[in-house]
Amino acid sequence: RPETVESRGAAESFDTYILAETGPTLVTGLSVGRRIAAGRARLVSVPADVAGFQEGDVLVAPETDPDWGPLMSRAAAVVTDRGGRTSHAAIVSRELGIPAIVGTGDATALIRAGQAVTVDCSRGDTGHVYDGALAFDRRTVELADLPDPRTRVMVNLANPDAAFNWWRVPAKGVGLARIEFIIAEHIGLHPMAAARPEILEDQETRARVMDLARGHDSPAAFFVDRLARDIAKLAAFGYPDPVIVRTSDFKANEYGKLLGGGHFELPENNPMLGFRGASRYYSPRYLPGFLLECEALRVAREELGFGNIVPMIPFCRTLREADRVLEIMKNAGLERGKNGLEIYVMCEVPSNVVLAEEFAERFDGFSIGSNDLTQLALGVDRDSSELAHLFDERNEAVLRMIRQVIQAAHEKGRPVGICGQAPSDHPDFAEFLIDCGIDSISLNPDSVVEALPRIAEAEERRRSSAA
Repeated sequence: RPETVESRGAAESFDTYILAETGPTLVTGLSVGRRIAAGRARLVSVPADVAGFQEGDVLVAPETDPDWGPLMSRAAAVVTDRGGRTSHAAIVSRELGIPAIVGTGDATALIRAGQAVTVDCSRGDTGHVYDGALAFDRRTVELADLPDPRTRVMVNLANPDAAFNWWRVPAKGVGLARIEFIIAEHIGLHPMAAARPEILEDQETRARVMDLARGHDSPAAFFVDRLARDIAKLAAFGYPDPVIVRTSDFKANEYGKLLGGGHFELPENNPMLGFRGASRYYSPRYLPGFLLECEALRVAREELGFGNIVPMIPFCRTLREADRVLEIMKNAGLERGKNGLEIYVMCEVPSNVVLAEEFAERFDGFSIGSNDLTQLALGVDRDSSELAHLFDERNEAVLRMIRQVIQAAHEKGRPVGICGQAPSDHPDFAEFLIDCGIDSISLNPDSVVEALPRIAEAEERRRSSAA
């Protein structure tokens, strides 16, 4: 399949990319996006090792994390040894609009530094890195020719600076805006270090925190101001359509990499199932940090004027957790129903499905996180290259859970969306969601134009079969 990306030319068109020739394959892996790019390969082992890296080079690395963001923004494409479709490299590359091939296993061993390569993600789930700079064709899709399906099609965003690269995408709002990417790449400060800098024991770290907050009354004021303004940028992209902003969902090891994080985070054997999501928000170990997130959301909504912001709580394991978090938010000026405020919850833990009716009484809507839901339903590490063949949202167990939560939520009058990449990667999965009556599908920006006709066709088939 050709990839769909934003055209930088005509205001009402997008470009598709199709490889015109082939060459020797160097490595293969999971493709991210639908684009093709060529450039000189630059092998980088740590993000600080940027000597010789030029704009338009192809970044070849073992894997990436939030520290790699600035380097990735200069790359024409990204190739990694490790990682899956939900890894950091995959998520950020989609947002930047550049192709990536992840989980190759041995790209850093088989690709030579300075070698001319072509990264091809245009032909399905498997991406190819070819030797040499190969020719490819670019074709234009007119936005006026695209259908307008009943299902609301939204976009996933995290980087406020990249958001307006996608302003031409015919989407109806943002289905998932990730706060943690703003914290990692635009703030760089652990929320607790901002809220309680006085308890930092390391004097050098405390000095760096205070220096970062220079020009503000306190590190807390700096954190809230920067976060609120970046949330507002994402809200402006989608305005007046809803922009669903997920509160931070770092894992403990990721929080620990932030400035001051070493003081507040404890080592965990399994961070994916550890101290994350809603469980953090009411814990004394993180509550002051969560209150800063709440204040930033309040400022963005009420002081900066973006009432289209819809906060969303991730990884909410129990009803008791939901009640505790909502009470904290209410006391922080984010009360459901006040000033039109709605609060959503991620549906990504099996308990969210089993107790969907009860969660629907507490929240205004659901967003299915198909990545975590699949991982927990099937017991598969979603970042494991070795188990990637088992990670499939189309597994019957996952499909039954999705159908169940949509039905239960609709019985309570609550909308349900999905913010995983699966509807774009698998057209049959998108058709299944539409058959279930899902209200919205949120995709990465580079997938929207290609997905719109498929969604409209699936809706038409559903109408025809019901007639």
